[in-house]
Amino acid sequence: MLNKEILRILEKDAKLTPRQIADMTGSTADEVSKAIKQAEDERAIVKYKTLVNWDKIGNEHVWALIEVKITPQRDVGFDAIAERIYRFDEARTVYLMSGTYDLAVLVEGKSMQEVAEFVTRKLAPIEGVTGTTSHFVLRRYKEDGEIMAGREEVKRQAVIL
Repeated sequence: MLNKEILRILEKDAKLTPRQIADMTGSTADEVSKAIKQAEDERAIVKYKTLVNWDKIGNEHVWALIEVKITPQRDVGFDAIAERIYRFDEARTVYLMSGTYDLAVLVEGKSMQEVAEFVTRKLAPIEGVTGTTSHFVLRRYKEDGEIMAGREEVKRQAVIL
């Protein structure tokens, strides 16, 4: 169960060193390094990621959640169409969903127009796609467990009566 404990720790903070993780788990740095290497080889660890709050940098990004209805294909179901979609650079995340639509596609672009162009020129024309609905993200409050947009402090001058 050490591997799961290491993975949970790394999921919260990928910058920790094997020595730091060893101290947290009561194991050796060598054991932690071997467990991490094995998890990487088995693709249990897929990627190390930095979560950036682009709003703080002043870099304009537009995010949209696109609901996609598709007709499953014989022998491959939803997988072949999902693969075509996830290969687009604009598609940051693709999930198979239950409910009223089949895929949820999180798309990133520089503008609403760029996202709209992606949907109309690349996504909607795919054979088997029967409909799309776009929802633009107005504000990110929390992502990957991290609060992105906390409450802003009210900066008022005190009034003395």
